[in-house]
Amino acid sequence: MGKNLVIVESPSKSKTIQKYLGADFEVTSSKGHIRDLATTGKGGLGVDVENNFKPNYVINKDKKDVVKELKKCVKEADYVYLATDPDREGEAISWHLAEVLGLDENSTNRIVFNEITRDAVINALKNPRTIDQNLVKSQETRRVLDRIIGFKLSKLLQKKIKSKSAGRVQSVALRLICEREKEIEAFIPEEYWKVKAQFEKDDVTFEAELAKYHNKKIELHNEEETNTVYEALNKEFRVSDVKKTQKKRASKPPFITSTLQQEASSKLNFKAKRTMMIAQKLYEGVDIGNETVGLITYMRTDSIRLSEGFIHEAKQYIGEKFGQDYVGSVKVSKKKDNVQDAHEGIRPTSIMRTPESVKEYLSRDEYKLYSLIYARAIASLMAPAKLNATTLSLDNNGYEFKASGSVICFDGYLRVYGAYEKQTDEILPEVTVDEKLLSQDIQKTQHFTKPPARYSEAKLIKELEDLGIGRPSTYASIIDTIVTRQYVELVDKAFKPTESGLLTNEKLVEFFDSIINVEYTAQMEKELDEIAEGHDDYVHALTTFEDKFEPLLENAYDKMEQIQPQKTGETCPECGGDLVIRKGKYGSFVACSNYPTCKYIKKEPETIEYTGETCPKCGSPMIYKTGRYGKFEACSNYPECKYIKNERKKAEPVMTDEVCPKCGSPIVIKKGRFGEFKACSAYPKCKTIIK
Repeated sequence: MGKNLVIVESPSKSKTIQKYLGADFEVTSSKGHIRDLATTGKGGLGVDVENNFKPNYVINKDKKDVVKELKKCVKEADYVYLATDPDREGEAISWHLAEVLGLDENSTNRIVFNEITRDAVINALKNPRTIDQNLVKSQETRRVLDRIIGFKLSKLLQKKIKSKSAGRVQSVALRLICEREKEIEAFIPEEYWKVKAQFEKDDVTFEAELAKYHNKKIELHNEEETNTVYEALNKEFRVSDVKKTQKKRASKPPFITSTLQQEASSKLNFKAKRTMMIAQKLYEGVDIGNETVGLITYMRTDSIRLSEGFIHEAKQYIGEKFGQDYVGSVKVSKKKDNVQDAHEGIRPTSIMRTPESVKEYLSRDEYKLYSLIYARAIASLMAPAKLNATTLSLDNNGYEFKASGSVICFDGYLRVYGAYEKQTDEILPEVTVDEKLLSQDIQKTQHFTKPPARYSEAKLIKELEDLGIGRPSTYASIIDTIVTRQYVELVDKAFKPTESGLLTNEKLVEFFDSIINVEYTAQMEKELDEIAEGHDDYVHALTTFEDKFEPLLENAYDKMEQIQPQKTGETCPECGGDLVIRKGKYGSFVACSNYPTCKYIKKEPETIEYTGETCPKCGSPMIYKTGRYGKFEACSNYPECKYIKNERKKAEPVMTDEVCPKCGSPIVIKKGRFGEFKACSAYPKCKTIIK
């Protein structure tokens, strides 16, 4: 008798779920997408534009063995459940699996769960549904749209200005960074001055700043104006007003993808890509001794909604641990546009799994991120913090100085979130109206206005989210792309466009301003949402775009100036043509301008740098050499003598958020003979290399 087969997309996820289900179930994984658009056909698009944008899908080369194994499992199973992630991408993977494996797309075999816990998985199996074709079409539209823009724009830019690539959303992100850089360059600082007075009373020191003159706001633009004020002041100030109020500071809602990436960046110094990699692990399952369980809910979400069950459990926990005064109300989203609300905000799957209780089972970074998510989720359901605020007004010959202070009288949600959102008491002494205070010192200081700051990773993600560009699953990849393409570089943890980035953006704005902009890109996101909801369709959306895009592309091919390679002033020894500087996969080189007719490449003479030491084996001079792992010291008598001093160890690989399509192990970035490349971390057992 066959078993019930459950297909997920992640090997680690399949291991967790297998432990929840009995012997009647087999859980396996597709290891991500099993097929994608072909790179054949007109323009290599894999899309028949003239035939209603019919896509041509092919099984990925590295997934042929996976598909073969899945077909075997399906053949032996009585029933197949598709349990890929609960979003558009996951829905599309389920549809591709159904098509390739010969499953009935109208069968109720699709199951979804927002968290990987025993109860959630069992409940999902009891409530299967059919594949949501609207979600599938929305994902397919996005994929085809990105393929058309990516292939056609990249081909144009590579030919005309030697840029590496362009994309629908990445190019808008680049535009934001470039426009900010222009603002910074055009910024003209303006001078302004501040006047502050220092006081001490009852062993409390405080500071008051000039704010008004005869009840009107005062601004000091230069030293002359400041000196006029300064000379009119004396040491004695009169308390003209004392205002005491109680303020509330409410907690923030639970994390969504963008706010998690922003907070992890600012509080933990994690890059967005790293945050998502760690969150994926916490979601898919962690062995915590007596069980394997997902510690957090699905981490790709734009909804702050929390389940009734979790709210009840959390409020009960807060009341018992901190007291009923600490129990707050549920946050309601004020956003309406672009929020899918398909699943919950990011939260722990159980309030009882405190960070401390699972710390021994987590890596250092996993513990940090889980602690942040846990604290934010609980804090969102806690009462506001209360602060006693005091504002003093001090008069000196008609000049009004202001001093503000606040003291926490009830910590509320800060009881659990205070480590991430610190509040420092600013104490003011007790004073009464008309009381006289003598200043300890009066200072005047010169200042200049500052240009707008460059985008940090956190600020760029927030900007993209606020503008309605991209989706929870894409923020990290957008940033990764523009960094990898070397369109931007990090300067003091903020993005600065490179020359290549500025040139690429300049040409895109010149020729594609009507589609590579914030408004149009946000509108396209809305159209994709409408397709997901069944209010628009695939062909209409793509036809509307193509009608706008093609004339712009034709005009760019006709009018965009092609940048010629820089001449060196030398002539080719083989054909007499000009030698030019070209850019290749491994950097710049000098070659003949008549390529491909002449394939001459100038070889730079090797310079020998001596170390000042002699070889301990043969006595020849030692020299510096550069190999696949960097610079090293070796004997100059090579190959007769092969002595190498302190041979360097291979560089440690850098983790990514991808998994190996063959074995499911993490993919890492390694350094090899020809630069960096992606490969499976399980080498030499698994020798997968990602192109």
